[in-house]
Amino acid sequence: MALGKARGWEMAAPLPFGRDLNIAINAQPLTRADAEALLAGQDAADPGAQARAAAMRVWSGEALLFELADHDQAIAALLLAKLAMPDNLRAAQAYNFAASQRVGLAARVMIEQSDLLIAIWDGASTSFTGGTGATLALALEKGTPVLWIDARSPERWRLLYSPEALAGIREDEPPADRESALAQLVRKAIGGEQPAESGYASGVAALDAKHWHPRSQRWWHGYRRIEALFGADGVKAKFRDLRQKYETPDAILFGSAAATLHAAEALPGQDAPFVSRIKSDIVRRFAWADGISARLSDTYRGGMILNFLFSAFAIVGGIAYLPFATSHDKWLFALFELALLVGIMVITLTGQKRRWHGRWFETRRVAEYLRHAPIMLALGVARPPARWPKGAHTTWPEFYARHAIRGVGLPRISVTSDYLRAAVANLLAPYVIGQRDYHRAKAKRLARTHHNLDKLSEVLFLLAIVSVTTYLALKLGVSLNLLNESLPDDLSPFLTFLGVMLPTFGAGIAGIRYFGDFERFSAISEVTAEQLDAVSQRIDLLMAAPEGAIDYARAADLAHAVDDIVVGEIESWQAVFAGKHITVPV
Repeated sequence: MALGKARGWEMAAPLPFGRDLNIAINAQPLTRADAEALLAGQDAADPGAQARAAAMRVWSGEALLFELADHDQAIAALLLAKLAMPDNLRAAQAYNFAASQRVGLAARVMIEQSDLLIAIWDGASTSFTGGTGATLALALEKGTPVLWIDARSPERWRLLYSPEALAGIREDEPPADRESALAQLVRKAIGGEQPAESGYASGVAALDAKHWHPRSQRWWHGYRRIEALFGADGVKAKFRDLRQKYETPDAILFGSAAATLHAAEALPGQDAPFVSRIKSDIVRRFAWADGISARLSDTYRGGMILNFLFSAFAIVGGIAYLPFATSHDKWLFALFELALLVGIMVITLTGQKRRWHGRWFETRRVAEYLRHAPIMLALGVARPPARWPKGAHTTWPEFYARHAIRGVGLPRISVTSDYLRAAVANLLAPYVIGQRDYHRAKAKRLARTHHNLDKLSEVLFLLAIVSVTTYLALKLGVSLNLLNESLPDDLSPFLTFLGVMLPTFGAGIAGIRYFGDFERFSAISEVTAEQLDAVSQRIDLLMAAPEGAIDYARAADLAHAVDDIVVGEIESWQAVFAGKHITVPV
């Protein structure tokens, strides 16, 4: 602690108990009277216990404490019973079991906040819950690398990366490259990885201010217009104005994020500077990334919709002279076709050069990670570094979001049962319900969009068959002397035009349906909604429990479940659109 303070480091300590109980336990009092005095914030009679307590009180004032105090009353009672009956094995076991569980919870919080765990351990056992060996093993299970310093031979330190490394750990010789491996780990934690993809606005430059715009452009609304036309209920909804005004980082604090921030501020005993950091480092960054990503989404997907439409109109326009003009005027229709083909190339080359697809993927990942971060942070819950997903080409979005969240850190708070109840009821539950309802509505809308596009495509192909069949029927009628032989020739240009136009537009609609993958996105949202509904039911059961029955382990498990659902949905979404780069529609 002293060395860290001398370097100007912030010291954060997840405590398995409230501050006073933590001091009362770790001061190692020998009598119940001394334990009671320490619990009350007073001095112990035993000089050794008092000296240890005094030192811990000093350092407790220096550090940021995240106190898991929701079971303090029960743990304190077990501690006092153990000290009152020193020869009672049952009392000692009851206390040791309960205290070890709390230490294990604090260890999990610490691991989730760490890029590297440094453990001084004798290598003897990993079976004692809450012990150094068990904490080390838990870190390895979660993918957090461990720098193990052998308590018996400190010079034999080494890096461990997986639980399997614990097998025969004392017999293995430390690797020769351990220092370079440690330096590489530190560089990766501090500096992240450079994006593999280069070009326009690579890496965090995708979030530069020059890419922020206050609203969407109607020219790029094609994808969302398709959703509205074929997925919305009612004529008014189908033709509603789709122009979006993006919430600025300043406006969101008093807009869509106001209820969440108010609920966070109202948590019992809340740390006001912590909520301020959430506002500045999370919510404002979310609004920024969300606005840029929404515009890129319109540009990329709307650009591809225009490509499909331009392609169909180019083919149809190129032969439209047949029923509507003469071959002498064909150049006008050819010019129209050329203009649309050039438009396709301009959209495609611009989209590729400006990385619409890649930047949309990257900024959307940042936004989605930050969207639910305030809830996770309020509960002291984080995704371990090794459990973050990785994009196909870049890792900077995960690095950026993870370190933005890490920068906020843990709240300086005593986590009581009342705090947990308020956090679950007023932060976690509304988010889960809101996201569940959003995905349910989205699943229905996208399924309807896919169905209607499919039907329209089928109708256009059927009409094309009717058109060609009509021409053949007319020729048959002529051959049977039932019709004037000039009739098929007179209608031929028009029927030929229909025979090309209908399947061309049918193929264009099918291409839009394939590109949009509305059915698979609907399935992803449906699964996500079902998973969120299951979490919502778990929250309802927890909220129905008696006062004081909510503990940190259950609340943290619910938050982790939500985080896993969010990340799973992001990974599924990426799997669908990862290979659909902007290109010519052929």
